[in-house]
Amino acid sequence: MACTTILVGKGVSYDGSTIIARNEDSANGEFNPKRFIVVKPSEQPRHYRSVISHVELDLPDDPLQYSAVPNADAKDGIWGEAGVNEANVAMSATETLTTNERVLGADPMVELATAKGMAGEPGYRPEAPGGIGEEDFLTIVLPYVTTAREGVARLGALLEQYGTYEMNGVAFSDASEIWWLETVGGHHWIAKRVPDEAYVTMPNQLGIDEFDLDDALGDQEDHMCSADLAEFIEANHLDLSVESTTPFNPRDAFGSHSDSDHVYNTPRAWFMQRFLNPYDEVWDGPDADHSPESDDIPWARQPDRKITIKDVKYVLSSHYQGTPYDPYGKLGDEHTRHMYRTIGINRQSQLAVIQIRPYRPQANRAIQWMAYGSNPFNALVPFYANVDTTPDYLADTTTRVTTENFYWENRVIAALCNSAFAETSNAIERYQEEIGGMGHCMVAATDDQVARLGGADAGAIESTSIDESTNGGELEIGEGDGTIDNDGDIEPMDPADVADATCNSEVRGILAAANQAMADQLKAQTDKLLGAVLYTTSMKMSNGFNRSDN
Repeated sequence: MACTTILVGKGVSYDGSTIIARNEDSANGEFNPKRFIVVKPSEQPRHYRSVISHVELDLPDDPLQYSAVPNADAKDGIWGEAGVNEANVAMSATETLTTNERVLGADPMVELATAKGMAGEPGYRPEAPGGIGEEDFLTIVLPYVTTAREGVARLGALLEQYGTYEMNGVAFSDASEIWWLETVGGHHWIAKRVPDEAYVTMPNQLGIDEFDLDDALGDQEDHMCSADLAEFIEANHLDLSVESTTPFNPRDAFGSHSDSDHVYNTPRAWFMQRFLNPYDEVWDGPDADHSPESDDIPWARQPDRKITIKDVKYVLSSHYQGTPYDPYGKLGDEHTRHMYRTIGINRQSQLAVIQIRPYRPQANRAIQWMAYGSNPFNALVPFYANVDTTPDYLADTTTRVTTENFYWENRVIAALCNSAFAETSNAIERYQEEIGGMGHCMVAATDDQVARLGGADAGAIESTSIDESTNGGELEIGEGDGTIDNDGDIEPMDPADVADATCNSEVRGILAAANQAMADQLKAQTDKLLGAVLYTTSMKMSNGFNRSDN
């Protein structure tokens, strides 16, 4: 599955939040309609069976509630992709990664082996299940962890036990930290804590470029890995360092450096870092420090300025604006404009940007910003994750094309705008700016209402207009249910306290009403945009004819 990820440490995000974000892109020639839902503990399976690999496992009996973005068509499984649980732990799964033949030879992928012959007959071989993969990860991990570190540990243990049939990267975050896990072969894995003062770019390649094995096998302050990783590396001659003092580089040991990477993967990291660090180095021309085809673009770096939600949306929607590689641009020529795979492509299924805000109470700490369809033509919309239900406009996606849900309406708009990019770009930009402003307005107003919620009945947010629910003033900061230590880190809650902090029906009602108000405004504006771009593209049809044409 082709995807693009960006992770933003709390020290370089605009408000001190941890932010993890990923485009989910469908396979070539496919489109996967998506739903945004909440999975309640009663709806979580206790025995799980994968559709793709047929692996089966029993799950714990005490799941937390969590949000997810599953496929509308469940024929290939759940594919939960991105969500936040009641403990305000977020998970994004997965970014498909590349590897090399040395790793695959040392630890082959665990793929489904179908049965051969009939039971009782000579040569019969029963089915052998495969490992776990993107279809499964969110469902079998997120409901059972209360910190990002716990997420890494649980997924790592499952990988060691069941194996995997694909190379994947997975992000975990809480209010204090972000971790990035990469699978290595069928049963091995590494994970690294994202530095607070850095962001990470991931474009479908194994990305970690420096790893402290001593820490991973010891104190695990910033690194974790499978228990036998050191022996695995040594036995299979995977460390390619020339000098013994050189830090271990997983990208060299476990990753790929193929010609196709230079077309499909590295240009995406180049553009994201070019945008977020425009002054640090030369990005263009023959004297560039890094080009779109460079193999040594850093995994993590400090940005030139703090990163906003809009910045995240911009880079994950990029078609290489301002470069000769923009397929909609006027720079370069027909060859350069189609030289590299862009970030914002037609096969995008959904974008989830998950923001965990340490300065808000446990109940409304997490916001899951959502967009459906091709990112250059859609808008990113905030929704509170700690609710009992999500708006129908985003939840009730079906396989039938209809403008009554957000996914298909965005897909239709993108198809119309693609052939009239210049003529519709102003309408798209106005729509994106209006929805973005509306979203920040909704969040501020709802946070204010939750902060003011005391012993008296606070009622519910009016759902008629987001503008009517704002006060334009300074927001009160409510007292959180977690505690902040002397280093400014959020100490995780005791799991027993999670339900008390997040299940307050009155708070959940306020958040759900805000989500619905946002969805109502979103649908009105999206309907309006559809009408505008349909008119513009209809006027460009080849069979138009006016009497004045004679």
